[in-house]
Amino acid sequence: MRTTLERYFEFARLGTNWRTEILAGFTTFVTMAYIIFVNPSILSETGMPFAAVTAATCLSAAVGCLLMGIIARYPIALAPGMGLNAYFTFAVVKGMGVPWTTALGAVLISGLLFLILTAVGIRQMIMEAIPRELYAAVAVGIGLFIAFVGFSNAGIVVPNPATLVSLGNLRAPATLLALFGLFLTGALTIWRVRGAMLLGVAGTALAGMVTGVVKWSPQPYSVAAISGTFLKLDVLAASKIGLVEIVFVFLFVDLFDNIGTLVAVGKRAGLFDGDGKIPRLNGILTADALATTAGSMFGTSTVVSYIESAAGVVAGGRTGVAAIVTGLLFLAAFFVAPAAGVIPVQATAPALILVGALMLGHAAEIEWSDPLQSIPAFLTMTAIPLTFSIANGLAFGFVSSTVLKVLAGKWRSIHWLVYLLAALCAARFFYLGKA
Repeated sequence: MRTTLERYFEFARLGTNWRTEILAGFTTFVTMAYIIFVNPSILSETGMPFAAVTAATCLSAAVGCLLMGIIARYPIALAPGMGLNAYFTFAVVKGMGVPWTTALGAVLISGLLFLILTAVGIRQMIMEAIPRELYAAVAVGIGLFIAFVGFSNAGIVVPNPATLVSLGNLRAPATLLALFGLFLTGALTIWRVRGAMLLGVAGTALAGMVTGVVKWSPQPYSVAAISGTFLKLDVLAASKIGLVEIVFVFLFVDLFDNIGTLVAVGKRAGLFDGDGKIPRLNGILTADALATTAGSMFGTSTVVSYIESAAGVVAGGRTGVAAIVTGLLFLAAFFVAPAAGVIPVQATAPALILVGALMLGHAAEIEWSDPLQSIPAFLTMTAIPLTFSIANGLAFGFVSSTVLKVLAGKWRSIHWLVYLLAALCAARFFYLGKA
């Protein structure tokens, strides 16, 4: 039985083993466990029951990770996406006055459209149409993005009205804890300790509890709470023509976020083949679409691939076993959700910073002396962290690459789908930027 599973997940070819994959799955989980509480805190602003969304978050993440691990066999974890949950809450429900049940219906429709686009090969065509240099640029941009998130969570970088950001209070107990975790995890990585990321997170959390920096305050919770959102979506109301815009945004942002994450994690894990393509891409996209569809039924916003998966990849994860382990941990969290709150952001921040640093190595793959490559690549990798959006960065890359190639007289070399995507990106920017 074990040999059969090892063959299915290609352990020998990928040079991995059960211990490494399980450690990687744990590492990915602890770096993204924050979503169990952050997602409900955002979606509950719509009037959705906090406990119900907590349960829905755990279940949708579990389903997404298990599907990714079993079907696609990649170490990519999924959960309700940050950014899209904010759009769901503040733009759709609170901004437009759309009931949350209707908004969930829009999420379901977008998930079904994803399945259709995957079945007919459109999403695969989009992946293949992306200029190769943008793959490396997206990986670098996401590295900067998650490092910035880590610095922010650690309190090392804080908002400043005069300079946008500035140095935080390095003497604050929480920030000192994060700095301790940064050096601890860095040292373990340098010493090539297996499971360095996971041990670093665990050691930092333990230090936080010993020093009293980490306060565990579990909230009342029951698995039966999911009845508050389960199958409460209103698909009929969401199918009205006036909500096409909302469905399109869910579809567009999810598409680009997932492409960006897939490219970044794929680069780091060496998933691309000799032709620059990812094997079993159809399985990855199908798992993502099914997870979003299931998530809408449980009662949460769009489910996406998580860039924190890169932490598990750095820990050695190469197969779907890592994703399955992450999924099982989310399933366990469904029964004891408050316990996951013991992991403070100061403990996971160092892991994000170090993973971001490791991902910057992909900048060497870009031909910086060629402005047709370097300019779109630079715009992509800087726009991702500065606009706090993977989708925005990739869109900047698409538009700039297309425009510059046309101006250089190389318009015939551009895939027709890239023209279409560039036009959609430009229209999106115009829409988002209007007064």
